[in-house]
Amino acid sequence: MSDLRLSVVVVSAGRPDALKRCLLGLSQQIKAGCEVIVVADPEGQAAARSLPVAGALKLLPQRTPNISTARNAGIAAAAGDIIAFIDDDAVPEPTWSQAILDTFGGSDLAAVTGPVLGRNGISLQWGSLAVNGLAEDVPTGPDTPVRDGFARKLQGTNMAITRDALGQVGGFDEALHFYLDDTDMSLRIAHSGLRTAWVARAVVHHGFEASTRRTAERVPLSLFDIGASSAVYLRKHAPDPQISDALRALEADQSTRLLRLARSRKLDAHQMRVLLTTLRDGIEEGMARDSAEPTLDPVASEFDPFIRQDPAPHRMLIGRWFNLKSLRKEAASLVAEGHPVSLFALEPTPRKHRVRFTDGGWWEQTGGLFGPSDRSGPRLQLSSFRSRVANEVRRISATRGLAGRNDRK
Repeated sequence: MSDLRLSVVVVSAGRPDALKRCLLGLSQQIKAGCEVIVVADPEGQAAARSLPVAGALKLLPQRTPNISTARNAGIAAAAGDIIAFIDDDAVPEPTWSQAILDTFGGSDLAAVTGPVLGRNGISLQWGSLAVNGLAEDVPTGPDTPVRDGFARKLQGTNMAITRDALGQVGGFDEALHFYLDDTDMSLRIAHSGLRTAWVARAVVHHGFEASTRRTAERVPLSLFDIGASSAVYLRKHAPDPQISDALRALEADQSTRLLRLARSRKLDAHQMRVLLTTLRDGIEEGMARDSAEPTLDPVASEFDPFIRQDPAPHRMLIGRWFNLKSLRKEAASLVAEGHPVSLFALEPTPRKHRVRFTDGGWWEQTGGLFGPSDRSGPRLQLSSFRSRVANEVRRISATRGLAGRNDRK
């Protein structure tokens, strides 16, 4: 079905700069036509309004620090046939929205998810997983049936669900303020007999930015919501005799996590004790919370595309490390003209590569001419400059939407 319409919901709190970067990435999707709903705190709303595309956004206030409530508000404002979700500290590859639409077209799928890349912009942070009622994740083949007792895990920063499916299973459970909200939705969709799929071409980069719950180094500031949401989730989906054991396993896992951070001198003993107390307090509260899965009201707004014209042709800038400053200047100029840009700048070293979407709005890959991009490859890769760049362009061309070349060396 070529007439499917896609709405994208972005929830943001405490990360206005990350939100701007996310929205810039959404504005460069290879095909125009999706609408974007932003549910944000006052700082996030101000950041969104500072963008040239602000007038095309559906902006909603985030009235409470509850990601499920915020997502449900976004769903209520969405007019698309498919509703996608991405975090504010994530950026989609330019082909992301088109890959989602292509997969749903002509199918009976209820939901899809795809790869999430980590901070280096190359390695998988989350791949194809299945999850059960104890919130246990196991790898699963992208194209194979999920094993009994498990459901395909939808990653909250990279998932899309049809409006019909949401109408059948209800909105996000608002008892899950943060954590396991997407996992709960995964199981509810599976339990309703609806089909889900993995879309390898729908790629999102996820930065794990600092928040009210963690530092930029991913050191937790509180484990309360993890405890509370885990208790709610287990009460909903785990057999009663296994809930206590699962909660003890959760505490053991979190203790191990904190010990690793302590060994790297990111936490001290007192901070560990405080964090474990917040976890236990959260579990206690979560054991008393009632689930709240809202039904969806009929669509009340018109579909309003975020970008109405496809972006200008994607441009590539390729050069040596000592030209990086001038390459960045040229990239900024091209972005201002409406071009998505991929910049490659390599140095004569074995340094590992890194890919990032910059605050200026272009994709930038840096690293050594002889260093690995894919971390599963050799640590030392002997190659000419031209051959190495050609290999890197091939590696990212499918998801970047690189049609044609415009190299600068």
